[in-house]
Amino acid sequence: MTVGFLRATLAVTSKDLRIEVRAREIVYSMVFFAALVVLLFAFSFTREGVADRNAVAGVLWIAVALTGTLGQGRAMDREREGNTMRALLLAPIDRTAIYLGKLLGIVAFMLLAEVSSVPLVALFFDVPLLSVGGTLMALLLLGTVGFAAVGSLFAAMLMRARARDVLLGILLYPVVIPILLAGVRGTQALLAVPVADVDGAWFWARMMLAFDVVFITVALWVYEPLVAID
Repeated sequence: MTVGFLRATLAVTSKDLRIEVRAREIVYSMVFFAALVVLLFAFSFTREGVADRNAVAGVLWIAVALTGTLGQGRAMDREREGNTMRALLLAPIDRTAIYLGKLLGIVAFMLLAEVSSVPLVALFFDVPLLSVGGTLMALLLLGTVGFAAVGSLFAAMLMRARARDVLLGILLYPVVIPILLAGVRGTQALLAVPVADVDGAWFWARMMLAFDVVFITVALWVYEPLVAID
């Protein structure tokens, strides 16, 4: 990995972040959607004024998956509308640098949305998520990277498809099921009663790391032939 490759990757990420700082469109939409998902599930799993704590892990990772899909789709729509992706593909840089740059931007957007959704889950379901914040942060980071690694590839591949919004979910969710299941199981281990099973949570975190490595390696291998210029 050369200095030029790193500069190209960071330039793509910086472009996405600067546009988002000015537009404030993707992150705001993701945060609002995450809050709505958590709120709806909180009311759905509340019985006699008490929320079902067994649903916390599922609710949290459903919010991550849905908001991540929303962010990835909108980020690629922005590139399509401005015809920016064509310019990036014509630039004299490695195309895998484009993929990594977009991946880092999506990860940043998803993490910002998760920062708002975790406190909401802890509040509505009355669970001590903040007390296990370090391990939970690791699970969310690893899950976000794996989810974004697959989503960034599929979103770029489907950018010119007419039914891209529908196809993205159809292709994405079956592939990232291992990541989401590991995230759910790891979060459940952290919320175990009476004592959090931190070792169990880290076991699932290591599983997620393995999936991340596989997903990113495969995506770097197939990105260039899958993304073509019109």
